[in-house]
Amino acid sequence: MTKSAEANGRPDPHTRILVTAYELFSHRGIRDVGVDELIRESGVAKATFYRHFASKDALALAFLQRRDELWMMGSVVPAARRRADEPEEQLLAIFDVYDEWFQHDDFEACSFVKVLLEMGAEHPLGKASIEYLGKIRQQVRILADEAGLRDSLAFSRSWHILMKGCIISAAEGDLMAARRARKMGAWLIADHRMDPQLAD
Repeated sequence: MTKSAEANGRPDPHTRILVTAYELFSHRGIRDVGVDELIRESGVAKATFYRHFASKDALALAFLQRRDELWMMGSVVPAARRRADEPEEQLLAIFDVYDEWFQHDDFEACSFVKVLLEMGAEHPLGKASIEYLGKIRQQVRILADEAGLRDSLAFSRSWHILMKGCIISAAEGDLMAARRARKMGAWLIADHRMDPQLAD
């Protein structure tokens, strides 16, 4: 942060641009938000904008990274781990975190899924979204391994279907979606529990 920014308590231009982009992109997607609007809403000059971000796509990549840091890795996974002691219950607690999220008036669904569908899998932003979605599945797989579930890779993919599916259902207006997914999650965990005979 610059000295002048510190003096007036205002965030530095890079932060202002990223915070503005986070708000706009998370609610409206990438294509609907133009550079002129980003510049206007963040209160910076055009030259300042391009000094910090070479293009709108570069800013969108920074937004996706920030989304991952603040939301999935910074909120959902840690919150789920805090809610229970056992890995199986921590997995189920993901849907408790989602349930609270779905009740918020500003619920904006999953930015990674939205950007992937909006931009396509071959676009750099689509590829980045796929990578971040893969990081989410990896966190699920870690919990599955800690729980001793069999075939944790297949489990994580199935679990991620429940996660993404309930987000879409909530976006459709089903505020009970996370609770329904939690119930299905319990069945999925039971299906992947290690056979005691195989464990010996």
